[in-house]
Amino acid sequence: AYEIASCLVGPEMCIRDRKRMAENFRGRKGIIIGGGASGLMAAITAAEQGAAVTVIEHTARPGKKILSTGNGKCNLTNLYMDPSFYRSDEKGFWGTAIRNFPPKAAVAFFRNLGVLTMDRGGYVYPMSGQAQTVLDALLRGAKRAGVKIVTGCEVEKAGRKKEHFEVTTNLGTFTGDFLILACGSKAAKATGSDGSGYELAKQFGHRIIKPLPALVQLRCEGDLLPKASGVRVDALVSIQTADGKTAAKDRGELQITDYGISGIPVFQVSRYAAKLLDQKKKVLASLNFLPDLDETKVRYLLREQREVLSGETAEDFLSGIFNKKLASVLLKAAKIQTDKKAGLLTSEELERLGATIREFKIPVKETNPFEQAQICTGGVDTAEIEAETMQSKRVPGLYIVGELLDVDGICGGYNLQWAWSSGYAAGCHAAAGIVPGYLKNSRAAGKTMTFSGAEGNRTQGKQERKKHTYDPDQSAHTSRGPRGRGHKEKGGKASKSR
Repeated sequence: AYEIASCLVGPEMCIRDRKRMAENFRGRKGIIIGGGASGLMAAITAAEQGAAVTVIEHTARPGKKILSTGNGKCNLTNLYMDPSFYRSDEKGFWGTAIRNFPPKAAVAFFRNLGVLTMDRGGYVYPMSGQAQTVLDALLRGAKRAGVKIVTGCEVEKAGRKKEHFEVTTNLGTFTGDFLILACGSKAAKATGSDGSGYELAKQFGHRIIKPLPALVQLRCEGDLLPKASGVRVDALVSIQTADGKTAAKDRGELQITDYGISGIPVFQVSRYAAKLLDQKKKVLASLNFLPDLDETKVRYLLREQREVLSGETAEDFLSGIFNKKLASVLLKAAKIQTDKKAGLLTSEELERLGATIREFKIPVKETNPFEQAQICTGGVDTAEIEAETMQSKRVPGLYIVGELLDVDGICGGYNLQWAWSSGYAAGCHAAAGIVPGYLKNSRAAGKTMTFSGAEGNRTQGKQERKKHTYDPDQSAHTSRGPRGRGHKEKGGKASKSR
């Protein structure tokens, strides 16, 4: 049986052989360590394939991290997919699992659990607007499939004994024909992710790529920018090295804090800052506060503003463009007195101010800790995992899924989609030996509601702002503007999952 489990099942296998393999696997016992998004998906999928599944969860209630996603509304997937939205040392690893269980499959899966979803410009949420709806549906699905969930269960050790796995816990020993590690990363420990899965994976001989905080705020040096703490502004955020090379950049609503910078564009590029800092390299955040204007247009704007407000102070001269707190910071950074009359500003001063507005550079000293991070970069090396099945190449019958793997996505539902897709792959293969495409002919597939209320209109407005992400891992410069998230400006093809 383990010899069969360790093989990949390609699309060329005939339906009769697939069914025969599934029958050979029926009735297998499985253990899943971790009751989060990927663990619950794997459990439901495996149980529906006929396996007897036990989920071991060390907290008092499974799925706690799901409740914090999407600011409590649970952005459970995104209809737009592009290779640059996922990162891994093993490039493209995530692709097979996403193709077998794409965003529309996630929508269908939850619809079959009674959850109606709505599409807000590609971002998919439960119609209820509550993450609790998604967690309740998963727990309901697990119960319906006969999954046993044991909470408050701390794993002490795990191993393979002859032809079965044995997991020793504070509540006794569990055995199974297959074992799925869905323990999560080190991010957001308060939700149950304590990093214990890395040690379990090491026990089976797997290599761990150093986990670092990702989708996290950046702490910066200096006391000037914090004077604008609380200000939110549309900006292009670039992570640069000391030699001026750009590691990553993204555009969106920047939030200035008393310790540094936050907001979606900061989250998107934070993994690159974390890696550079871990390599002991000097890291700079370059902020462009007028990303729609090039150098010439900024110069023209400031000269025009000087003429229009020649009798006003320099501070008032900028307050018609920026928040007053930010205007004061920009003037001080450009070494311009805030009380100087705008009409007396020299061309040299305007040049300095324009350069400051377009390239406000601040040294980054560290990321916020794992407790504030949404996910991690790093994890179990995916070179040691079968991409189609999530099965270990080292230990047949062992599967590793979700955040525990070296796969991290950008904000917008992509990390939950990875949890659904990887959990589905592992659950299917562990229980039935095959990973079929999910519900391709299902009536439920792809049914989302387009939300047209006031909140939806605001969301759509945010979507239509041009945003840019440079991802050196994928060599793709992507734009998520009015043409839709995922449009590539330089080659390649982005798609909206159908």
